[in-house]
Amino acid sequence: MNISIVSVFPELFEPFIHTSLIKRAQQKGLLSIDLHSFFSFVEPKKRIDAPAFGPGAGMLIKPEVVERAVDHCTQKRGAPYTIFFSPHGKKLDQDLCKQIAHKALQKEHMLLLPARYEGMDARAEQLYADEIISIGDYVLMGGDLPAMVFLESILRYMPGVVGKEASVEHDSFSGPFVDWPSYTEPVEWHGKKVPDVLRSGNHKAIDDWRHAQAAQRTVKQHFGWLKTHVSQKKDKERAATYIPSHYVALCHTDVLVGSERVPGTTSVTSLDVHDIARSCKTFGIKGYSIVTPLADQQRIVQKLLDFWRSDVGIDYNPQRHGALGLVDMHDTVDQVVAAITEKEGVAPIVLATSARQEVQEKQITFFDQAKVWASGRPVLLLFGTGQGLSNERMQQVDYVLVPVEGMTDFNHLSVRSAAAIVLDRWLGLNPVQVR
Repeated sequence: MNISIVSVFPELFEPFIHTSLIKRAQQKGLLSIDLHSFFSFVEPKKRIDAPAFGPGAGMLIKPEVVERAVDHCTQKRGAPYTIFFSPHGKKLDQDLCKQIAHKALQKEHMLLLPARYEGMDARAEQLYADEIISIGDYVLMGGDLPAMVFLESILRYMPGVVGKEASVEHDSFSGPFVDWPSYTEPVEWHGKKVPDVLRSGNHKAIDDWRHAQAAQRTVKQHFGWLKTHVSQKKDKERAATYIPSHYVALCHTDVLVGSERVPGTTSVTSLDVHDIARSCKTFGIKGYSIVTPLADQQRIVQKLLDFWRSDVGIDYNPQRHGALGLVDMHDTVDQVVAAITEKEGVAPIVLATSARQEVQEKQITFFDQAKVWASGRPVLLLFGTGQGLSNERMQQVDYVLVPVEGMTDFNHLSVRSAAAIVLDRWLGLNPVQVR
């Protein structure tokens, strides 16, 4: 593999390419790395950059300078797989690393063009870039460090660079789970001991422990990665054991009603019972409570439940029977909390949902599972009917999820639609590629 790097500051790469595994790979003849300066492709005392057109500060590397650099490296090493670096590029992750490593190995020549200043003229990227890479949602002073990060990640997939290929295969983010915790000597350090199982000599027990630890660590700290990469049934089941128990309550009391949005109660609708129960079953919710203090409304719900829990209901639609089996009724939210506390042995963390921007000091996003799940307590999600949960109830919850919104000002979803979206965003899978 030939690698060409063209930089404003090629000297930054000197210690990097002459250290550790990259140095050894060159010594073994696996890699050949050429460093070039952008200044080599202009006449002495000529600038490589120019001001950007339009208002605002910033200098861009000229496209003709990039052209000369690409032409030179192509003539020397052959047609390259060319990489630019920019905050607007694809986010680098393990899947992208594998894809690029495979493509670059086929080309046998990879050209890296890290920019400085405000970046490159966009036409140079359009003409030459096979990939434009970002290493995160932040801005650095230049593309040199991203280029080094990129090389470290890509070269792990080049045969012979890393001594043990198994260590690459089991890297964090190589599958749905990150790596498990590892330990070495001494056995005890600052009062903390190496887990006994790792010193037991029982390989199966060690393997089971490692997989369990990896799943737990991923659920608690990297759920965003897990939900986009888990696909096999056994991995889903393993992960699910570490997700805290979740419950849903649909409130027909403690809600706002009418155009004046005053506290009151609302009527039960069979569609809300049916559809939210099916959503709950889909996303692994442990129980779905209809909250209403009105006896006549409770009788309506009970009549519906009695049918679906009868032999006739079971025979008519077993799936509907399974979903409706999650449903119970309570007069108040406090009763729901008490029932969950008795069942789980600890009080739940209560998350409210709302179509309004409010209680911002309690507001969390659909990416904050780690914050909520850190305690290991069960979670209760509250959905309000009518005009939404009352202000008093909103003040009593632990967190408020951000509203479900689209790119329009219209924000009047039915509660059953909102519930399905919230559960999907909070607990659902969202694969980034077909497996």
